[in-house]
Amino acid sequence: MSDTSIGKKCDNENKEKPFDQVLKKNIIYKGCLWLCLITIASVAAIFFYSHTGDTFNALSRILPRYILLCLVMIFIDLILGSWRNHIFIRKLKPDLSYWVSFRANAANMFMGAVTPFHSGAGPGQLYVYNRYGIKILDGFIVSLINMGATLLFMPVAGLFAIWAMNDQLDAGIVPSLIKYGFFVFTLFLAIFLLAFWKPLWVGNGIKYIGTALGKIWPSKKAKFQSWANNSYEKILNYQTICSKLLKEFPLLFPLSLLITTLLYLNKYCMQYVLLLGLGIHADLLQVISIQILIQFMIYFAPSPGGSGFAEASIAVLFAKILPIAVLPVFTLLQRSFLLFFPAVIGAYVIVTLLKNHTLQTKIN
Repeated sequence: MSDTSIGKKCDNENKEKPFDQVLKKNIIYKGCLWLCLITIASVAAIFFYSHTGDTFNALSRILPRYILLCLVMIFIDLILGSWRNHIFIRKLKPDLSYWVSFRANAANMFMGAVTPFHSGAGPGQLYVYNRYGIKILDGFIVSLINMGATLLFMPVAGLFAIWAMNDQLDAGIVPSLIKYGFFVFTLFLAIFLLAFWKPLWVGNGIKYIGTALGKIWPSKKAKFQSWANNSYEKILNYQTICSKLLKEFPLLFPLSLLITTLLYLNKYCMQYVLLLGLGIHADLLQVISIQILIQFMIYFAPSPGGSGFAEASIAVLFAKILPIAVLPVFTLLQRSFLLFFPAVIGAYVIVTLLKNHTLQTKIN
């Protein structure tokens, strides 16, 4: 299938880049700074709270073979995340190399790590695909479909974890974060389903919001109306192309769900391997359930990479199965392998492309 067979109705692609407002150096620098500062402060707080003479001993007892296995699992994580995109992208542009999808996925992880609410992940991925000739609309649709798979998987996994740990969820921050997670995931899933099944409802709703905002701020009425009309047209185009893509290749979305499940199981099991690396033998199901809840609670956290929220959740939930002296070391390892190491790869991708883009712009 050619690149234009699915995207005929979108030849007049919107010139405004959806990543222009996110991929600015000052935004990236600030995001990196806040991510590091909040993470350092959070880990330091856990360290001072739980510090004993055994904390440094835990560092010296780390078993290298398990750390090496975790590095392999990071690579598996990047491979699975890339394939989840590439199974769709290759239908839109068959000659596109898989490694472009690998770079796009790594950029997704980096930008998601340095922006609140994971908001920069999509634009980071779109930027890489666009630099390699993928239309913004096509790249967005792939992101949207895979987001749908995540929105379906995460609440189901969250319910399973709650069932498995029902007697271990005490009152406090954890139940509140779980409720927040379910609220946000339910809201986004509802919008996703409505945009696909009832695009006119969502489009008309946006027009209504644009009109209402125009009445509140008359000086910006034209701007709000333009935003509402553009959004209305985009939603109709998204629904048309998504529907066509999924109808022509009905097995792609189930395959995306399967890859999503394997992707997150790999993330969850990585925590178990880290515990083995620290010489701790815990129940695998319990470890997976705890990590499901942590991932579920921080996915849409308002801080870059869920920093602060993630460390607090790890301290509360893993304290039930870990010696208190090991908790700071495990928290640092967990955040490094699950977030920082993949983000470093994504940072290299983004910085390299931005640098090359800047050089090309100066030459032209």
